Amino acid sequence: MDTRTFDALTESMKSAYVAGLSEGAVPRPVIMPLVRGELVGLIWLRPVESAEDALTAIASLSNIAAAANADEIVLAWETQDVATTCELPSDGPSPCLNMVHASKDGHTLHQFPYTEDSVSAEPHWLPVPAPQPDGKLMPPVQAAVDYAFTPLELDHPSPFGVTVVLMEEDGYKLRLTEAFAF
Repeated sequence: MDTRTFDALTESMKSAYVAGLSEGAVPRPVIMPLVRGELVGLIWLRPVESAEDALTAIASLSNIAAAANADEIVLAWETQDVATTCELPSDGPSPCLNMVHASKDGHTLHQFPYTEDSVSAEPHWLPVPAPQPDGKLMPPVQAAVDYAFTPLELDHPSPFGVTVVLMEEDGYKLRLTEAFAF
């Protein structure tokens, strides 16, 4: 992925945080698979019922990437939100927008710490730490990264299409780019 594409995805996620925090919540974890440098779309985590369900649901974000035979993914999440939802210890800066860029060959963790303005709830972005090649990921995020590049074994003429339908039925929010919409 070229720097311009990653920077555009980063700015998109930061804008989502500005909008989400003004409404009282951080955006849900989202995966952005790419095939030969082209964005497949954005897939947001479905509503979850328990910590165990959240662990599974976050790992299952990988299904769309696997079905699309993605070359790379970017997965974004908020540190404290995922730690609380999954009942895991918070690891790393918090609050913090995390973005992992991954391919079959490895991943790089990018962190964008912030503080919230007490009046507007708008994030104030803090200095960004250096990207962390093979940086430590929360367990459900690590699972999503690992499974994103594991081929799905679906006996169906359109593995991608059926995965999209099944994920939508499960409550994931999908916004596919025109090239991948059907």
